[in-house]
Amino acid sequence: MTLPARMTVIAIRAPGGPEMLVPEERPVPAPASGEILVMVAAAGVNRPDVRQRQGNYPPPKGATDIPGLEIAGEVVALGSDVKRWKLGDKVCALVVGGGYAQYCLAYEPHALPVPPSLSMAEAAAMPETFFTCWQNMFMRADVKSGDWVLVHGGTSGIGTTAIMLAKAFGGNVITTAGSAEKCAAAKTLGADVVVNYKTEDFVAMTKEATGGKGANLIVDIVGGDYVDKNYDCAADQGVIAQVSFTGGPKATANFAKLMQKRLHHTGSTLRPRTIAEKAAIARGIEERVWPLVVAGKIKPVIDSSYPLAKASDAHARMETSLHIGKIVLTI
Repeated sequence: MTLPARMTVIAIRAPGGPEMLVPEERPVPAPASGEILVMVAAAGVNRPDVRQRQGNYPPPKGATDIPGLEIAGEVVALGSDVKRWKLGDKVCALVVGGGYAQYCLAYEPHALPVPPSLSMAEAAAMPETFFTCWQNMFMRADVKSGDWVLVHGGTSGIGTTAIMLAKAFGGNVITTAGSAEKCAAAKTLGADVVVNYKTEDFVAMTKEATGGKGANLIVDIVGGDYVDKNYDCAADQGVIAQVSFTGGPKATANFAKLMQKRLHHTGSTLRPRTIAEKAAIARGIEERVWPLVVAGKIKPVIDSSYPLAKASDAHARMETSLHIGKIVLTI
């Protein structure tokens, strides 16, 4: 196919609110060695996109300023040395930016084949949260059958993914959510114990569910005053995987509990990781998670979709925190 010279993208006019996301014309990029060019069918919307729009999460050096960290679509051009993919392949990919556009570059090893069971919108909703959860739950921690996993924010993109992965690999899940509707949705996803954090005590309920032993793994997107509470309800030698800080990056905690329980409090970011590190995450997901996706045992939860030109509406939806699952843009 003959590619156009220019494409429509969503640019950030200036740091600020959702209205700062505006359509703009840019040149269609050409893939360098080891890269593929994808004609984007859908792109996921994530919290880091919101933070970038607000001016709080600048792209890594050399990365495009166009937001968007995950895409699905058709391969339309190949850089030199690309061996796995061919023109016309349907892929979803983790990208360092540029997803809010008609065409987007991706590194060859960061792309995965779109399972026949998924729509393009569903496929686009997977890379960012699945890469994040896989590395935190199975590479930095090691969830095993029978483990108790406490997932904070169980109806967020990260939360829904963490619940599904924990259950798929034999874990027992406790999760927190902030409304009756969200609690019901988390239960439907397979959570064994659901805590309405606005009216219930997740520390007490975690201890009760685990017979006083506590959670083996805690996946936390909140931080802030949750840090000390996490130490309270973690099991001996438990792992706290810090994924985000929606409640703030600073905390006052009794670190004696960290020592007494021999806890591991670990954190990581995804976007600045090396090509090789992300490729290793992708291999693990393709080997161990993708067969479950193909079999229909795991499927992303989609809250809503918006056309690319309405990216500002998608961001406004995310900022309400009313969404359950992922928000996507369709092109």
